[in-house]
Amino acid sequence: MSISVLVADDQAMIRTSLRLILEDEPDITVVAEACDGAEAVALARRLRPDVCLIDIRMPRLDGIDVTRALAGPGVADPLRVVIVTTFGLDDYVHGALQAGALGFVLKDADPVLFAAAVRAASVGDALISPSITRRLLRDLAAAPASRARRPDPPLTERETEVARSVARGRTNQEIAADLFISLSTVKGHLAAIQQKLGARNRSEVTAWAWESQLMSGRGDQRSSG
Repeated sequence: MSISVLVADDQAMIRTSLRLILEDEPDITVVAEACDGAEAVALARRLRPDVCLIDIRMPRLDGIDVTRALAGPGVADPLRVVIVTTFGLDDYVHGALQAGALGFVLKDADPVLFAAAVRAASVGDALISPSITRRLLRDLAAAPASRARRPDPPLTERETEVARSVARGRTNQEIAADLFISLSTVKGHLAAIQQKLGARNRSEVTAWAWESQLMSGRGDQRSSG
């Protein structure tokens, strides 16, 4: 089935470009366009697209506010949001990640990355432009580990391995191959990790892994079992 997408950007030329890029893919259909954040929220709630591709800077409501309204804490049936951003907006990207965004793509990215981000988000995976990832995760890793939430109960050794792999951007299939376990086992571990962390998606697991310094080996996360 075709993946339905809402595109929101205050520049008509950008919206048209994104529509052309996405609809050139046989499995993606743009079902609506919005020129500001408030319209994006209204259309998304009414149409329930599979993925919402949202500009970070828009009139009335910015991308963070839109993300929080559609996918934030307390949203009973959250939608999947991918943020479109530009260089130099790391604070916005971090805010959108905390608000529930699943992915981030630069406006000047290779067109194939937009389709890849939409496909990833449609199945609950995260895709972040590499240059954003490097800066964002560097900042998260530099934050005091004490700010990171503590999983309750603690992650098992295998769950810690899965969380670390997720933070490295590995897909479920890649994690299964790396750890010599089945795909269903990976999904089970990921569900347990999200429950213990109170995380809603892979992006939040990634942020936790870096904030807790799990990626540097300096974290004080203690595994059990």
